[in-house]
Amino acid sequence: MQRIAKRIAESGAASRREAEKLIEQGRVTVDGQLVLSPVFFVEDSQVVSIDGKAIGREENLLIWKMNKPRGYLTTKRDPQSRKTVFELLPKIPHRMIYIGRLDFNSEGLLLFTNSGKFARYLELPSTGVRRKYKVRFHGSLTEENIRALRKGVTIDGFRYGPIDVKLERAVGSNSWAIFTLNEGKNREIRRVLEHFNCEVNRLIRINYGSISLGELRLGAVQELSPGELKSFVKNTKFSDSGTLQ
Repeated sequence: MQRIAKRIAESGAASRREAEKLIEQGRVTVDGQLVLSPVFFVEDSQVVSIDGKAIGREENLLIWKMNKPRGYLTTKRDPQSRKTVFELLPKIPHRMIYIGRLDFNSEGLLLFTNSGKFARYLELPSTGVRRKYKVRFHGSLTEENIRALRKGVTIDGFRYGPIDVKLERAVGSNSWAIFTLNEGKNREIRRVLEHFNCEVNRLIRINYGSISLGELRLGAVQELSPGELKSFVKNTKFSDSGTLQ
């Protein structure tokens, strides 16, 4: 038995928050009976429907990767009518959920899945999937700065975990480096570099766990092969793999 909003979210039909709104709007039924409160529990055997259409159990786990361009928001809708990553997606007969945001001015590897459960699992800080970024920034980092980042730093009372930094080259007043981290907090790399008087002017995610951006062209989307998918799930230590093919 579980809450109805969780059941809907795990089906991939809507997020938990969206499910609660659907319930409030009187669009959800259980075994044909209208449900008006998200504080409602359903048995596995009961049929949950949205707008009269029964939702199924979560489908076989699928994942797609995108090479996100700059100037796109990682969201479905924007009140200011700015471009979103969902405008770049091909027509796929699945509800696609992004895994980990990239902000408006960041680019590179962005993942999507049809599994709400898997997406939520990867958002947990304890999951600790390694992300790798290629970063160009104005300014320079000393060896002392890099050692501090590898131990983790506290900025304005906010703790950032260990970040591995490998300097690649300098071009004029700019430097290129590879940043590897496990947490991926909001604007983490930009904020820690600002702390050391450096300013990011280009940020490209090139790896998320075992998945690499590779040669995927800018703005393109590609489904992971079965081998890539299994390797990624194993890499993330996701134990509920019953939906894998």
